[in-house]
Parts: sequence; C-alpha cells; structure tokens
Amino acid sequence: MARYFDVHPENPQRRAIGQVVDIVRQGGLIAYPTDSCFALGCQLGNKEGLERIRTIRRLDDRHHFTLVCRDFAQLGQFVQVGNPVFRAVKAATPGQYTFILPATKEVPRRLLHPKKKTVGVRIPDHVVVQALLDELGEPLLSSTLLLPEQEEPPTLGWEVKETLDHAVDAVVDSGECGTEPTTVVDLSGPEPEIIRKGAGDPSRFE
Repeated sequence: MARYFDVHPENPQRRAIGQVVDIVRQGGLIAYPTDSCFALGCQLGNKEGLERIRTIRRLDDRHHFTLVCRDFAQLGQFVQVGNPVFRAVKAATPGQYTFILPATKEVPRRLLHPKKKTVGVRIPDHVVVQALLDELGEPLLSSTLLLPEQEEPPTLGWEVKETLDHAVDAVVDSGECGTEPTTVVDLSGPEPEIIRKGAGDPSRFE
C-alpha cells in the first residue's frame, strides 16, 4: 500500500517532505502534484522505478522521460543549452513547459531517446515540488500520470491513492491538481517544434 502524505500547498511540512524524499532515495516511486498535473517520479538512477513507470503507463522505448529540475543551474548539468535556446528556456521557466534537448553525459543512457540522444527537462512553478527537489538535491525522473485507459490525468490525491495503491510507494497530495499536461517543445533541432500543446502557452514557440 502506498503511503499518503497530505502536504500544505504553500507551507509544505518539512517532516513530510523529508519522509517522501527518503522513500525516493530508498528506490521508491511516488505520485506527486505539479503546476500542470500529477506526475510519477523516482530517483534518476532508479532502473526499477523507470520500468515501473513504463509498466503503469504502458510506454515504449521511444517515450521521452522528463528530468524535473529545481532551477536553471541544475537543468544545465543534464542538457546542452546554446545561447538562443538558453534565452528561450530561461524566459519560459519556471512554468508549464517541458523542453526536449540534447543530453549531457550526466544522463543515464536508458533515459535517452534511442536515436536523438535527447531527454525532456522542466522546472515547475510549484511550491511542493520545489520543496521536494530542494530536499532531494537532484532532479526527479518523471512522467505525466496519465493512465492508458484514461483521457485525462486524475486531479485529486485520494483518486491517485485509490487507483495506484499497489503500484506506487507514496502519494503526495497538496490539493486539487490540473488536468492539462505541460506543453512539450523540442528545441534539439534548428527550429522549435511543438510536440504537445498543453498547459503552457505554445504561441511563444510557434
């Protein structure tokens, strides 16, 4: 059974945040809220956690996983960001965007797109996620919590707990969450390419 953490949306309890991060460090898989919708997350090097996300979402090996980063400095350790891209990403973060960029050697090979050697990165504008990332000290390997048989992600923590009680190790609830995933922008080529229109305004990249 998944542990359930009711976390204050503006002043996250340090004890609860610490307990969630301990679960992540011990190889656990968590469901947590973001500024767009619920996500699944585990530690960067957690191979079993990665496979559990693939199983829950029924993903193939071409799926772009996302590294959810605390800030721009952390993001820059894991992806290559040239000057024009730097300005575009900086202007849109923190926010409801995921960017596809060429990965650095810091990213485990199994997370990369098999042909492009790219990975997704994002910096969420969400107090609870920022608290988790501060405590963890590294990005969370993440994927949108969108189940194969559902058209929209769940919005309530208790729904997530009920649905995934035996599939995840912890559920973080900080109130109702959105249903729209991030806008995904591929910045690995010569021109920005919008892969998915979502919560972030896509017009700045069109």
